[in-house]
Amino acid sequence: MSTYQVHSIGTICNNENGTFVQLNPRVIPALQALDGFSHINVIWWFSHFDDHGARSVLTAEQPYKNAPEIMGIFSTRSPVRPNPIALSTAEITHIDYEKGIIHLPYIDADHNTPVLDIKPYTPSLDRVENPKVPQWCSHWPKSLEESEQFPWEEEFNF
Repeated sequence: MSTYQVHSIGTICNNENGTFVQLNPRVIPALQALDGFSHINVIWWFSHFDDHGARSVLTAEQPYKNAPEIMGIFSTRSPVRPNPIALSTAEITHIDYEKGIIHLPYIDADHNTPVLDIKPYTPSLDRVENPKVPQWCSHWPKSLEESEQFPWEEEFNF
């Protein structure tokens, strides 16, 4: 098994001051030319699930209503996985280039979550015109924007 070194480039701040990515000072120059992109892909670490037990889980018992009784962890968005890496697409509302802060309206990560990388969302690489999903989740929203109004709490078994 190979070992890799990954270093956090910043943290998610998700509190009474808003939602934003606070970059480490050493990577602030990497923000250059991000203006003009409406969204970013944030790659982050499920730090609360980084232990041997969580990394050993390979299946889940029906985490979603109407889903198969047993699902492989790679067919879920669960934080419990062999490598606790997450990917979220988020809208940029403002960038403070001097302080290294990217303001977001929302991200599904906890406060102080380590950020591993940021990539601009580009439709030519990140958008699929006609994606296919299993029947059990075919009623889910087709976009990030539609997800805001969707009753997600009715979809999970936890």
